Amino acid sequence: MFLHIHSLLLEISKLKQTISRTKQLHALVIKLQFSDDPFYATKIVRLYGLNGHLNYAANVFKQCSDKSVFLWNSIIRAYARACRFDGAFLMFSAMLQSETRPDCFSYACLIRASCESCCADGLRLLHCKTVVSGLGWDLICNSALVMAYSKQGQVEEAARIFHAIPDPDLVMWNSMIFGYSCCGMWKQALQMFAQMRSLGKKPDGYSIVGLISGLIGSDSIHIAGAMHAFCLKTSLASTHVGSALINMYARCGFIDSAEKVFGDLVNLDLVTWSALITGYSQCNESEKAVLCFRKMVSVEGGNLDPVLIASILAAAARLANRRTGMEMHASVIRSGLVWNVMVSSALMDMYAKCGMLGFARRVFEIMPEKNIVSYNSIIQALGLHGLAFKSFNVFHEMLNAGVEPDGGTFSALLCACCHAGLVNDGREIFTRMEKEFHVHPEVEHYVHMVKLLGMAGEFEEAYRMVDSLPELVDPGIWGALLSCCEVHGNSEMAELSAQKLFKSASARKSAYGVMLSKVYAGDGRWRDANELRDEMAVSGLRKRPGLSWIGS
Repeated sequence: MFLHIHSLLLEISKLKQTISRTKQLHALVIKLQFSDDPFYATKIVRLYGLNGHLNYAANVFKQCSDKSVFLWNSIIRAYARACRFDGAFLMFSAMLQSETRPDCFSYACLIRASCESCCADGLRLLHCKTVVSGLGWDLICNSALVMAYSKQGQVEEAARIFHAIPDPDLVMWNSMIFGYSCCGMWKQALQMFAQMRSLGKKPDGYSIVGLISGLIGSDSIHIAGAMHAFCLKTSLASTHVGSALINMYARCGFIDSAEKVFGDLVNLDLVTWSALITGYSQCNESEKAVLCFRKMVSVEGGNLDPVLIASILAAAARLANRRTGMEMHASVIRSGLVWNVMVSSALMDMYAKCGMLGFARRVFEIMPEKNIVSYNSIIQALGLHGLAFKSFNVFHEMLNAGVEPDGGTFSALLCACCHAGLVNDGREIFTRMEKEFHVHPEVEHYVHMVKLLGMAGEFEEAYRMVDSLPELVDPGIWGALLSCCEVHGNSEMAELSAQKLFKSASARKSAYGVMLSKVYAGDGRWRDANELRDEMAVSGLRKRPGLSWIGS
């Protein structure tokens, strides 16, 4: 008996277990009659949550009559990890009505869930409740608040919380540095980093990770190199920091430098492999991503995480290789994460882009729990294959299931209308989106509507829609209108759209110039086409030539 308990304690305390091993440990807990012990229940709930088996986690939680604050926190975290934020908040509400009082970790978990679900009102409410509960000065809660407000773009509120703390610890400093960095305020992040060092706070690996998390684009490569040099100089080049450096170089588009960092690391772990695979995927090196994944599986085994699987499935989708996609699906099944919402959604997207819509629908149908992400994925898949009316049916099923649509839902529906040429249905969806469901249209929704109207030849309506926008119009919207003008040969509207695009600093002027010159040529205006080409040559604007190949 003692040996059983000793081995159980050793195994159950490990940070990660496969789903099959978790079930074995659960069976041993039941056999030893520890099911009602909150310590063991907490551990089992945590392991089920990590493996994406929320139903099992919820059953273990319900069967334990003595619910400690740690058990409550574990089930809340399990719901949040599975992107079931509504369930996490319901659990928190039930906790408030029980005899167990939430602690700082309970609030921190809910704060992170509010951030991930983009619920600004929920975040403010939780901020108020932490103050009312006497946790207004708690560093754990305030660190979570700083991170959450920053990720939602409210960096001023994050800074106000930070500066109100009399003696912020290193975690608070790191949170604020990350906050500025993720909001694109890299200079402020660097100033905060320097101020922290001047006050005698020694930066750790998380300080570096927070600082470099906002670096993106080729213009940042000199800063990236300087931060890499600082890590080497201060002996902060750990595996954790190395993974962040790999991500940084990949975001900046220098995958060769990312490979060099990876090759210099001594102790490789799952996070490091994931960073390089994700980097390959971001840099459109899909074949390298797949090869690296296969090598990782042979070295590390099948202990995978949802983010890595979603990334490799995205790479397989870009390759549009059915065999590779099904191979990745087999790895998903072996990993025990097939029911994870993020993974299932990536599977549906991959099968849809590989032309295997039947497999995508099957993945959706057998999902035990469906949320907004899974519904959006199948609606998008059906729409891409021209099955707009079937995507409408899924939308109605979603509403009947009580799932509230979001911006992604309407983007998928409007995309379906574009592929099927359903102008009236598109108009109706766009109108209902704001009036009935109170979802404010974003750039992608206007792009779909302009494309839908433009392809149908409704240029005046499309132009009025874009021209009526109160804010500075994204180049992608005018670009959509220009592309429709190219198809229909509408030179007058093409000129209006191009004028708007050429005024934008962020527009791809070379590509749009080529499109306008094609419209001129199609309309027989050869002099205008040649003059435009000459102007582009003088300005140094060149359209990057496309490449194509035939796969074996």
